[in-house]
Amino acid sequence: MRAYPRSAEILKKNRRFIPGGVVSVNRATQPEIVFVKGAGAYLWDADGNRYIDYHAAFAPHFLGHNDPYVTDAVIRVLRDGASLYGSGTTELEGKLAELICRHVPSVESIQLLNTGSEATYQAIRLARAVTGRDHLIVMQGGYNGWHNDVSCNLMTPLDQLGPRVSPGEYAYEPISAGVPTEHQKLVHPVNFNDLASVEYVCKQYPTAALITEPVLQNIGIVKPVAGYLEGLRKLADHYGFLLIFDEVKTGFRHGLGGYASLAGVCPDLVVFGKAVANGYPIAVLGGKKDLMDWFVHAEQSKRVLLAGTYNAHPVPTVAAIATIERLLMNEGEVYRKVEHLGALMQQGLEQMISRMGIRAVVSRQGSAFCLYFMDHSPADWHDLAGHHDFELDTRMRKQLIESGVYFFPLATKQCSISFAHSQADIEKTLEQMEASLSQLFEAAASLRDDKITK
Repeated sequence: MRAYPRSAEILKKNRRFIPGGVVSVNRATQPEIVFVKGAGAYLWDADGNRYIDYHAAFAPHFLGHNDPYVTDAVIRVLRDGASLYGSGTTELEGKLAELICRHVPSVESIQLLNTGSEATYQAIRLARAVTGRDHLIVMQGGYNGWHNDVSCNLMTPLDQLGPRVSPGEYAYEPISAGVPTEHQKLVHPVNFNDLASVEYVCKQYPTAALITEPVLQNIGIVKPVAGYLEGLRKLADHYGFLLIFDEVKTGFRHGLGGYASLAGVCPDLVVFGKAVANGYPIAVLGGKKDLMDWFVHAEQSKRVLLAGTYNAHPVPTVAAIATIERLLMNEGEVYRKVEHLGALMQQGLEQMISRMGIRAVVSRQGSAFCLYFMDHSPADWHDLAGHHDFELDTRMRKQLIESGVYFFPLATKQCSISFAHSQADIEKTLEQMEASLSQLFEAAASLRDDKITK
């Protein structure tokens, strides 16, 4: 087992001044590693170890860490004296807005924020204002931010959640203390890929919006079944709620027009983040102009407040412009390369599964993939939680970290390939995954034999 003495020293010091020593609690992991540098497809920790990175800071580094084109744009804007003015508009925010509206078919108008959670919060508030309703539908196993409306039903154990219900809904299971009980009554979790349950909720409650990732990427890669997203669009039109796509993870990574453009389904509102600026803090809320104009509604009583001191800060704004410019270069070479590398990873993993005779399946969307230890790709959280070997998944991830391949050490978390990865990186990763799994299965067999002998 590797030791991380310098990481331990830094974490110990930080715990004196930061609760738990980490400023975002979902970064607290085992092993406790402190990273000090990122470049391209690689990370280095405080103890000098290098890793091929597939975590990508929860997926924003689509071009790779510190992409030169984006970094140069940021340096130029700083040298030019750009600052946070806090009054009026800027050319930069207008340029970014035009780029997004031009290349995302479902977006006619945008607002810029700092985080995905801020953007989903604003999208839900806007939906409630427009519809005059309060109730919200969310997905079991999905993640749409930290605020009260969506801070629930993330990876709820099945013995707590209960059996699959369709049509029906599940109790609001908060993932945070401090969510008022009365507020919880307005939020209705259902399973992904279950149109009947969406309709069930709509018949019971005046629903303002349904928010979902078009591909559930907080629990790996759970894809929509044929007709599901189209079905959501039809239900939204029939029952009068707004369809909100949370494309914080899927947007720009799977296509410049967002996953919605690949699916051919137009949401009412869409949220982007992460890959928009290749790691710089920015989020986008966009949608139909008649909806977005409620932020400047002529009637004060109907106007939806949107404010933020750091919205469209010049550094992340120019980083987003540069990222989009890079994605547009050479007729989409970035997307061609990551699709090629993703296909190589999937093919290699499937050959490994066959060769080793293990029960596993690869789920992939472009550059994002997940290896599930079950005999089919999951359709929803109940399916995944009831069949996937979470213990084996976690042990594999920790074993890979020991070998210099960084998968986030929590079962089912998506792995992300960047433009900076090489074919050699993919081949090295496949070698280490097979070696790690071989060791784990050998250890398990040895333990069983030992128990039988005794």
